[in-house]
Amino acid sequence: MSTSNLNKILTAFGTFFRGRRNRRFLYLVIICLLALGDFLHSGLVRRTFVFYTIIDGGIVVEDRFLHKSGDRETDIRRYVDEALLGPKSRDLALLFSRGTRVDTFMYREGVVFVNLTELAALPPPEGGTVFDSLLTLNKGIRRNFSFVKDVRLFIGGNQVFFEEFRGIFANSADNSKT
Repeated sequence: MSTSNLNKILTAFGTFFRGRRNRRFLYLVIICLLALGDFLHSGLVRRTFVFYTIIDGGIVVEDRFLHKSGDRETDIRRYVDEALLGPKSRDLALLFSRGTRVDTFMYREGVVFVNLTELAALPPPEGGTVFDSLLTLNKGIRRNFSFVKDVRLFIGGNQVFFEEFRGIFANSADNSKT
């Protein structure tokens, strides 16, 4: 590249950046590109959690950003662990008794197996039933991970509410057959 061409290019840039608006536009473009790069590099994905109010049992949906691992089993496990931690707001009820943990976890061929500790068999401290808590967890896994075909929940190694859940999810809304 010749010196005269380089001088023309630099003069054009100098003329362009002399304007205050043009400089501010460039700054805005650079900030947007940095934010996009940071977002893409962070690997966060939005997940929704359903909790219930303590006062009247109304439904509240919380959005949380969890790190995406690239492994489906790990991503579902992180979701279940977050659900067991409970809501962010103090006005919302826990789904399970404090101290409930995942004992074993497995995802195979579209089926999620979650074995919770025995504390999950106790009713939630702020009210509700064990059935409702497990159903909420089951629905949350299915809603956030579309590739999951079935969720099998266990407490202390014993499968719970299998027939009830099978009946609920067998009648799912499928509008493609009209």
